[in-house]
Amino acid sequence: MTSPRQRAIAEFILDHLVWFMLAVVLIAFSIFVPNFFQIGIFANIVEQSTFVGVMAIGLAIVIIAGHMDLSVESTAALAAMITGILFCSRGIGMGLTLTPEWLVIPVSLIISLAVGGLIGCLNGVFTIRLRMNAFIVTLASYIWVRGLVVAVSGGRSAQDLAPSLRIVGIQQLLYVPLIAWIAILCFIVFSFIMQRTPFGRHITLIGGNAVAAFRAGIKVDRLMFISFILAGAIAGLAGWLLAIRTSGATANLGTGMLFNAFAAVVIGGVSLKGGVGKLPGVYAGVLLLSSIHTAINLMGLPAHYTQVILGLLVLAAVLLDTLKLQIRQRFA
Repeated sequence: MTSPRQRAIAEFILDHLVWFMLAVVLIAFSIFVPNFFQIGIFANIVEQSTFVGVMAIGLAIVIIAGHMDLSVESTAALAAMITGILFCSRGIGMGLTLTPEWLVIPVSLIISLAVGGLIGCLNGVFTIRLRMNAFIVTLASYIWVRGLVVAVSGGRSAQDLAPSLRIVGIQQLLYVPLIAWIAILCFIVFSFIMQRTPFGRHITLIGGNAVAAFRAGIKVDRLMFISFILAGAIAGLAGWLLAIRTSGATANLGTGMLFNAFAAVVIGGVSLKGGVGKLPGVYAGVLLLSSIHTAINLMGLPAHYTQVILGLLVLAAVLLDTLKLQIRQRFA
C-alpha cells in the first residue's frame, strides 16, 4: 500500500518528468560542453524553439483530442510564403505598403491566421464531417499544401520584408527576441485554455473517450472541428513568425519542422492515444530539443547525430508513456 503523500510525489514527478530531464540536460551540457553556459546560448535556445514550439501547440491540441494533424509544417510554409509575397520588396515580393506603416503587423498576422485556419477547416471537413481518417487527410494536406507553396512561388523566393514588420524579429527583451516572447505568450494562453476552460477540459475528455464524452452531452464533432481550425491557425502564426525571422520566404521554408514538432509533443508527455498531455510539458520538450541542437553545433558534430538522438528520444518517450500508465495503475 502507498500513502497519499507517496502517490502525490509520484504523480508530480510523472507529470513534470520532462522538466526534470531538461534541467539534467542543461546542467550536463553546461559542465561538459565548452562555451555552453552563457546568457547568449540560453537566449539562442529560447529563440530557436520559437517556430517549432508554436507549431507544436496546435499539433498537441489535436493529438490530445485523439486525432492527428500532419499538415502543420506545410501550412506554416504557405502562411510564410503568402506573407513574403505580399509584404516583401525583392524577389517575387509585391512590396505592398499600408498607411500608417504599423498596420502591416496586424494585417499580415490576420492573413496568416486566416490561411492556416482555412486549411485547418478543410482538414476538419474531411475528418469530422466526412468521417475520413485524420492521418490520411492531413498527410494529403501536407503534400498538396507544400505543392501549393511551390506553385504560388514558382520555386523562387521573396526577400526584404517590410521594415515595420521585420522589427518584430529584431527587437529584444531581456536578451530574448520579441518573436520568442510571442511564442512563450502563446504557450501561457493555450495552457490556460486547455487546463482552465470548458473547451480544454472537454477536448481532453474527448481524447480519453469520445463516446463517453458524447453521452455526457459534450458536442464532440463541433469541438473536434474547432481543434483542427485552431491547429491550422496556430501553424499560420508559426509561418508568420518564420517569415519575420528570415525576412522573407523560400519554397522549402520550414522543411523538417513537422518531425521536430511531433518529437517535442511526444517527449513533452502528450500521449498518442489521446486524452493525456499538457502544453507546458510540450514547451519543455521543445526547449530540450533546441538544447540538444545547440550542444551538437557547439561540439562541431555532424548534423545526423541530431537525428539519431531525436529518434531515440521519441522512442524513449513512447516507451515512457506506457511505463507511466503502469506506474499510475500501481499507485491507484
